[in-house]
Amino acid sequence: MAAGKSPATAPAGKDLVITRVFDAPRQRLWTAWTEPERCMRWWGPKGFTCPVCRIDLRPGGAYFNCMRSPEGQDYWSTGVYREIVPPKRLVFTDSFADEQGNVVPSTHYGMSADYPLEMLVTATFEDLDGQTRLTLKHAGLPSGEELENCRVGWSESLDKLVEELAKD
Repeated sequence: MAAGKSPATAPAGKDLVITRVFDAPRQRLWTAWTEPERCMRWWGPKGFTCPVCRIDLRPGGAYFNCMRSPEGQDYWSTGVYREIVPPKRLVFTDSFADEQGNVVPSTHYGMSADYPLEMLVTATFEDLDGQTRLTLKHAGLPSGEELENCRVGWSESLDKLVEELAKD
């Protein structure tokens, strides 16, 4: 797939940056992020499942997924791929959604109104001789508790990704 080039400007707000090294080749990590059946295995914090994951991996293509909490609450999200450089870089928007894929405010899920309607996620995958350094940047988040909740959620999702990659 050719790299997609479209403006990918970060929305106003705070940036969350997480860097982690995975004991897996870059292509395996890329596949875990870009193939729906693989993404469903690790997407969401500890105890959450991902019963729905649709990925149209092309510039301008959309993703749509659902995280289900241990209590059965569904949290839908959607976004558009802005840049795709296999297997090095993904840039996509991130928005809360309803179950039909319509963008909704965070208050739809009882969260703070401080979340913007659209945020920006950049994931870079760096080859380290059989291992991969993932740098994740989630831009435009509100500060304070919401930022910390996102840090915990992403960290727990990436913990699940480590476990999933160990199974392959």
